[in-house]
Amino acid sequence: MSDAAASDEQARSSWKPAHNPWLVALAVTLAAFMEILDTTIVNVSLPHIAGSLSSTYDDATWTLTSYLVANGIVLTISGWLAKVFGRKRYFLICIAMFTLSSFLCGIATGLGQLIIFRLMQGFFGGGLQPCQQSIILDTFPPEKRAAAFGLTAIATVVGPVLGPTLGGWITDSFSWRWIFFINVPFGILTMLSVAFLVEDPPWACKQSAPVDTLGICLITLGFGCLEVMVDRGEDDDWFGSGFICVMAILAVSGLTSAVLWLLSPRNRHPAVDLAVFRDRNFAVGTFLVGMMGALLYSSSIVVPQYAQQVMGYTATLAGLVLSPGGVAVIVLIPLVGRLMNLMSVRSLIAFGFGSLSIALFWSAHLVPQLDFWHMVFYRLSQTACLAFLFVPLSTIAYSTLPARLRSDGSAMFSMSRNVMGSLSISGVIALITETRQARQNGMVHNMVPYSQPYNDYLAQARQVATDHGISVHAVDSFAMNALYTDFSRQVTTLAYNQVFVILSMAAAMAVPLCFLLSAMKGGGKAGPAH
Repeated sequence: MSDAAASDEQARSSWKPAHNPWLVALAVTLAAFMEILDTTIVNVSLPHIAGSLSSTYDDATWTLTSYLVANGIVLTISGWLAKVFGRKRYFLICIAMFTLSSFLCGIATGLGQLIIFRLMQGFFGGGLQPCQQSIILDTFPPEKRAAAFGLTAIATVVGPVLGPTLGGWITDSFSWRWIFFINVPFGILTMLSVAFLVEDPPWACKQSAPVDTLGICLITLGFGCLEVMVDRGEDDDWFGSGFICVMAILAVSGLTSAVLWLLSPRNRHPAVDLAVFRDRNFAVGTFLVGMMGALLYSSSIVVPQYAQQVMGYTATLAGLVLSPGGVAVIVLIPLVGRLMNLMSVRSLIAFGFGSLSIALFWSAHLVPQLDFWHMVFYRLSQTACLAFLFVPLSTIAYSTLPARLRSDGSAMFSMSRNVMGSLSISGVIALITETRQARQNGMVHNMVPYSQPYNDYLAQARQVATDHGISVHAVDSFAMNALYTDFSRQVTTLAYNQVFVILSMAAAMAVPLCFLLSAMKGGGKAGPAH
């Protein structure tokens, strides 16, 4: 390390916040929690939004796509924006505009307006998580960061879990508009708290940062087209659609060109400093937190969707299936903090992914007649494992990262989790549809007159119809309808079970990667990782 870099590191370590660090952490985490909550709170309300605004469900999904596109783009360049405006000022701008955008979403009178306001909400919401992470990194010394990240973990893991529950209850009890209005009082409270409690250290104040126009344009093109491609692919028949093919080509071209330009020696002021990935702990930690985000967000969608589609739950009841998992995370976070002082952090992360793999495989035993509490226990086992991942991953990822790279590091760390999470939502929904169709094609061959189980089922259904006094002319119609209903539920259940197996395999594949991280305990410095 050069003398200048060593002097800079010493200046950063000697700086102390003027206010209680835990109050600062609480204020900035509340802002991030609002944004995380909005990634899933809209999902269960889409049918209500479509009906209220006289649009189709397919068109209403653009309210999700627009948010994810803007969010993914800004997450990547938020480090540069924080330098341009100053971190605190940029954070306050994001909170204020996110709150205003939420209010505008609530009063939207047409789908076009709602999509534009959701685009704004995603754009300004994208800066909240990276700023929160970098503020916590500067506010707490290394030995106390694990405990501070515990607070962040509650927001990060509980937000996607609570979103469908809260969104379903608000929509069923009031109106879908209140899922946006609820952000307004919290946004105002958070903005006042941050304005009073948070201060910029000297290195986080407004700096002269030349605009990397080409880099920003390539990042916008790449991530924007990638999100649209994955989110709309299933509805548009993937590569059978010319639109999806164009999006795929632009996404690959944009992201490839962005990486090459950001690494080019001619680009002296890149929008994102990819030097953060030279640190092995950060590179591996960022990839693993992306894996965690994918498993967290996809499973948060799969469980309530199965409860609604197959078991006939209301949006509120389907959301309640997820709630005990959020409580488990809150209870387990302090335990995880203590375990980090007793065993190596990478072993704890490996345990988290390993146990998550087992929990997801156990969940692949769904049956159409499953009761509410079995669904709760399945989800509880999944979410509890996530408590062993976020805090250790956040701690070790930044343990050897130079302080001067924290801003870009926070942006890439949050981007990996959110982009992988949003892509996994689209991917798992497409996977369920494709798997269901494949299962249906495989099972339909058994539904023929010379199949004894098929004949036995129809005979039993006819007898049930006769016992209930259904007329002779309607008996066959009743039997075929009962057969079709049961067939659809069984096919859908098999598809969901297969998806859980695939998610289980993905979690298992992450386990050996954990041992590429340095051996360390607690929140102190890790061994060399370069």
